[in-house]
Amino acid sequence: MTGKTHSTYLPSGLPIPVAEADGLSAPYWEGLRQNRLLVQRCSNCNTWQFGPEWICHRCHALDPEWTEIEPRGRIFSWERAWHPSHAALRQQGPYLAVLVEIPHAGGVRMVGNLLGDPMQPIMIGAEVDGVFEQHSDAVPPYSLLHWQLG
Repeated sequence: MTGKTHSTYLPSGLPIPVAEADGLSAPYWEGLRQNRLLVQRCSNCNTWQFGPEWICHRCHALDPEWTEIEPRGRIFSWERAWHPSHAALRQQGPYLAVLVEIPHAGGVRMVGNLLGDPMQPIMIGAEVDGVFEQHSDAVPPYSLLHWQLG
């Protein structure tokens, strides 16, 4: 299962996202580099979860497994941001941030940017597709997941 790829959406100068020193989120970030969306699923009780944890939120079993899911969901909430959260974004506003719910993965939710016109009308429940943004020339290389209306 792979999503679409996108040229650079965000400006340079932002901090590079990397996995924590303990490696907890490393499979998620590596999945993005391969145009794959991975979230955790407990092999004991089958509960889905995101963000990454060492234990299952439901049954407390250790080491939930990373499972690939289709990068599709629906807008659960959104915000049109007018004020930059980082100096590199000063000339980038407004932009749209969405909280995407992924029904086929137990309803886990994740935050991302919504591509397209920042003044476009947004509806709660609208379907969105994941779009991978690759930064292969960065040191270290990294990838981001954005969303676009489906």
